[in-house]
Amino acid sequence: MKKIKIVTEYITLGQFLKIADIIQSGGEAKTYLAFNEVYINGELDVRRGRKLRNGDKIVVESKEFIIENEN
Repeated sequence: MKKIKIVTEYITLGQFLKIADIIQSGGEAKTYLAFNEVYINGELDVRRGRKLRNGDKIVVESKEFIIENEN
C-alpha cells in the first residue's frame, strides 16, 4: 500500500489521481473516471471532486493507496 501524504485537510479525487501519477493532468480526471473503476474505502466512486481525508483508502487499477496527513 502506497502512502500519499497531504498537508491540507483534504484533497480531491482528481488531485489524488494526478499526485499518484495515474493521470498526467487534472483535466484528464473526468475521462479517466468515466472508463475506470476507483474504490474509496471499499465503495465505487466517480466524482472527481470527492474529498479524500486522512485514513481514506483508495484502490485504482489493483493498486492500493492510503491518504496520510503530515500534521
